[in-house]
Amino acid sequence: MASVASPVIFKEFCPLYYLLNAIPTKIQKGFRSIVVYLTALDTNGDYIAVGSSIGMLYLYCRHLNQMKKYNFEGRCESITSVKLLSCFDDLVAVGTASGRVAVFQLVSSLPGRNKQLRRFDVAGIHKSSITALAWSPNGMKLFSGDDKGKIVYSALDLDQGICNSSLVLEEPSSIVQLDYNQKVLLVSTLQRTLLFYTEEKSVNQVGTQPRK
Repeated sequence: MASVASPVIFKEFCPLYYLLNAIPTKIQKGFRSIVVYLTALDTNGDYIAVGSSIGMLYLYCRHLNQMKKYNFEGRCESITSVKLLSCFDDLVAVGTASGRVAVFQLVSSLPGRNKQLRRFDVAGIHKSSITALAWSPNGMKLFSGDDKGKIVYSALDLDQGICNSSLVLEEPSSIVQLDYNQKVLLVSTLQRTLLFYTEEKSVNQVGTQPRK
């Protein structure tokens, strides 16, 4: 007997005006008016995260229809990469044009979840623009790559409030994509794609010819 096909749901795609209207197009800094550009984006079932050229992260909660703002202390610099993760706690990693990386542990109203916003900083290993971020499914590992080819591994202990970071790989060209699963980190650069086995610290290149 043939199985019954699941119904097809049609969806209409339209601009997210409710989101865009909550982000200013300009800000005033002293006597100057600065245009705000949207520079990075990530989404999941709970949040839409938007990075900006003024160093502000705009985080829209889909369930509460609320927009919250997070920023780095110190100088204002463009956010170049954001990565959300929903595990036991909601986390968002943010990278900037100068190589700063921070993790925000978000507040949750659910019982037993985090009740205070916390931030973890990846100590200054990166010196150039962050181009890719990847989480482990449990939120205990974060990998960050930059446009000089450096990949940094950060081990997070959310209970103790500790973040330890180290350089694990250095490629001769910019990192363009990272993905992590089952102790294997997929790395794509401008020149090649490789698998980095984090336990053995070994590299297996995908394909033999470099990218043109």
